[in-house]
Amino acid sequence: MLNRFRGEIYLITGALFFAFNGVISTLVLDHLSPFRLTQVRCIGAFAILFLIVASRNFQSLKATRREVPVLVFLGIVGFAAVQAGYFLGIQRGVPLSLVLIIEFTAPIWIVLWIKFVQKKPVPNGMWGGIFLAFVGLIFIARVWDGLTFDLLGIIGSLISAFALAVYFLVGSSVGKKRSAQSITVWGLGMAGLTWAIVMPVWKFPFEIFSMDMNLQGIFDGTYLPGWVLIAWIIVMGTIVPYLFVVSGMLKLTPSTSSVMGMLEPVMAGAFAWIWLAQSWAPIQLSGAAIVLVGIYIADKAKIVATSEK
Repeated sequence: MLNRFRGEIYLITGALFFAFNGVISTLVLDHLSPFRLTQVRCIGAFAILFLIVASRNFQSLKATRREVPVLVFLGIVGFAAVQAGYFLGIQRGVPLSLVLIIEFTAPIWIVLWIKFVQKKPVPNGMWGGIFLAFVGLIFIARVWDGLTFDLLGIIGSLISAFALAVYFLVGSSVGKKRSAQSITVWGLGMAGLTWAIVMPVWKFPFEIFSMDMNLQGIFDGTYLPGWVLIAWIIVMGTIVPYLFVVSGMLKLTPSTSSVMGMLEPVMAGAFAWIWLAQSWAPIQLSGAAIVLVGIYIADKAKIVATSEK
């Protein structure tokens, strides 16, 4: 039974870690810009994971001339661009809820690509599951509250959605020949290099590591040094979830994997409710239930493995 649903278990676990990381990141973002946090996250995660993987099996990191462009593309688009578009939307004043909704249109673009570009069959259950999960996310985010429209911000959010679709499509293809660890090292490495070029590392506010940060919420009044929270974000909020997600993605189709990712906003809301005492309205609870039903329907309607290979 566990082997049968191993891909789903990996993706759910990855979403769990990513969601909890959202709470920890919120604490750090009170003292550090989103782009700088992403920079230290990618570079730190790459350095640690590279040392671990290289010491155990350096050969797995080697790539042929034909593989390098694909891996570079995956890292820049599937890792760096997802975060860049996401933060651009937030920076331009688009509500976080709307940015998340746009980002999680990725499963729709993936299924459209499979249907109309690859011209492969898509079960009706997949369409229905995606629709339900998307509607559920709209209820959770309550995008009608304080809706703001900014063209550049919307474009950034769409870039994040398209990049996320690329992440699942290209990552699944690359995974036929490479391990999850190798893909993650290359992805984080290219993302880290991109951020290092965009924002010089020597201008990084290193004082953040020694700054005491309030844990807020149920732990309000308890302080930890910045390096502890940033270390958590790098290891448990980046390396661990990425390895789980990539491992799960290699066992499922891109469409199913991306739909499973819709669990992340649901879990993030639950953690915010528990830790930060952010209450959920009845319509948000209903939305969470709808997302779960949609994911279940989409998972049951998995596209036959050969149809996306």
